[in-house]
Amino acid sequence: MKFRTKLILAQVPLALAMTATGLFSLDTFSTLGRRSQEILTENYKSVVAAQGMKESVERMDRGALMRLGGNADAGKRQAGEHRLRFEKHLAVQEANITEPGEREATATLRARWEGYKAACDRWEAASNSGSQQASYETGLAPAFLAVKDAADTILAINQDAMVLKSDRAQEVGRRLSRIALFIFAGTLLLAGTLSFYLTHRALGPLSRLTQAARRIADGDLEMRVKVDGRDEISQLAGEFNAMAERLNEYRKTSLGELLKAQLEMQASIDSIPDPILFVSPDGEVSNANRAASRILGLDPALPAEQMWSRIPASIKEVVERLSRQVHGGKGAQVPKGFDEAVRASLADGDRYFLPRATPLYGERGEVTGATIMLQDVTRLRRFDELRNDIVATVAHEFRTPLTSLQMAIHLCLDQKVGSLTEKQADLLSAAREDCGRLRGLVDDLLDLSRLHTGKVEMQKRFIPVKDVIEGVLNQHKVAAEERSVKLTAEPVPPDLEALLDPTRISLVLSNLVGNALRHTAEGGQVMVRIRPSEKAVRFEVVDTGEGIPPEYQDRIFDKFFQVPGAKVGGSGLGLTIAKEIVKAHEGQIGVQSEVGKGSTFWFALPAPPAGATGT
Repeated sequence: MKFRTKLILAQVPLALAMTATGLFSLDTFSTLGRRSQEILTENYKSVVAAQGMKESVERMDRGALMRLGGNADAGKRQAGEHRLRFEKHLAVQEANITEPGEREATATLRARWEGYKAACDRWEAASNSGSQQASYETGLAPAFLAVKDAADTILAINQDAMVLKSDRAQEVGRRLSRIALFIFAGTLLLAGTLSFYLTHRALGPLSRLTQAARRIADGDLEMRVKVDGRDEISQLAGEFNAMAERLNEYRKTSLGELLKAQLEMQASIDSIPDPILFVSPDGEVSNANRAASRILGLDPALPAEQMWSRIPASIKEVVERLSRQVHGGKGAQVPKGFDEAVRASLADGDRYFLPRATPLYGERGEVTGATIMLQDVTRLRRFDELRNDIVATVAHEFRTPLTSLQMAIHLCLDQKVGSLTEKQADLLSAAREDCGRLRGLVDDLLDLSRLHTGKVEMQKRFIPVKDVIEGVLNQHKVAAEERSVKLTAEPVPPDLEALLDPTRISLVLSNLVGNALRHTAEGGQVMVRIRPSEKAVRFEVVDTGEGIPPEYQDRIFDKFFQVPGAKVGGSGLGLTIAKEIVKAHEGQIGVQSEVGKGSTFWFALPAPPAGATGT
């Protein structure tokens, strides 16, 4: 006999018992529910009719009051409409008498309704408003209250009957539920016992297979199972034994190679001198290399919660951010510049790390984790600081002799020390221009060095944005006219203020406007506009120049960078200084450009807190 047939026969008694019990319960509860619905429906009609009569007589009384108040037409119309509705509801009630005492209460309601109608007729026949008021108080109002009380009596009779019948139906339902439960329990016990016996006999071989599988899972690949018969279980036992045999052979041939590959991979990761963290999709650090253990003080043997709690706060923040981005499907995260380095206070002092993240993919291409590498750039940062110090020192030393050289050339050109030939004057003029450019480069280097070292303190205060824009436009007005470029600004609300250092932000905006004029052809346009929001005040400089190729837009703010083929002008430090000034204001700066269609340079400063003002 097939194993499937054995299982089906074992379940037949239980299925028959369940079917019989279910049919009995379904018929019992269906009858109970149908009967309860029929009983309650009769009372519900009377309840609805009584409520309708109460509402109609109240509306009629309100219509009489409206007529006494002077609104005769509306009151008369309302009384006539609800008089007909009362008659309809009363007819429904008279045809639906089902409870003891309800017939007498209905007859009383009919008599009081006839009396109320007669009172209405007498009230309408009154000759003047004074007599109508008296007739209402002595006749119409008492009749209204009598009708309303009679309707309340019918409503109470039917509501009490509904509650009583509902309680009786619930009691019958509970009694039937107990009977059905007793029948179900007895049938289930009998059928279950028989099914258990048949199933136990059919599944005996499976128990032996389970024990064998457990021993193989514990590593005993020599285990084999023996099952007699020709059914599916016997066939499964044969396949199980064949699988165990192949696993045993595979372990003997491949286990060593797998272990060797795993050890080589772990050794490669441990040989990397920078900390590497493996973050699971739920944000926990699941593993770390030796550098992470040594530098960050992590121990991979600890539980994930304890390992996570030992990570410094600044590192934890960047790990959480990169993990969210990688697991959110944004791919690998690579730093764009040295300024993205994160400082961490460790036992041996402050260190700077440049973070990057790479996703780990599963067999179906889903992200199963993230590898976060923290490149230690502490020495590089110190070298950068040393370079900045050297540049600042050299620039400072250049300043004094450069000033003397400019003064000497100026005196010569003014012919204070003797006359000059035309050719000598031309050479000295060119030298003076070169000295001016060199002086500008020296000043830019000194400003950049101060910004890097934090020696420039921003004097922030509330300044009208309109004043900053007008001041910058006035500086470049002559240059724009000389180049035949239209320099404009969108209207700015006079009361729009921003918290900023006016001198430094004017320098940033002036640098952007000057670059836009320099790279815009004759007949073009440069426009300054403001885009305020709840979180920031955004300055934009839009030009119609040649634009910047996409591959250079990320490098445009680097020191000394010039777009290949662009017009040469300035020291190449203007945008770098602008970026540092905006960064010191806790803002952002960027560019949007398309070759042949112009560029939009922008910077955004944080908006002041709500309610803050410069006054």
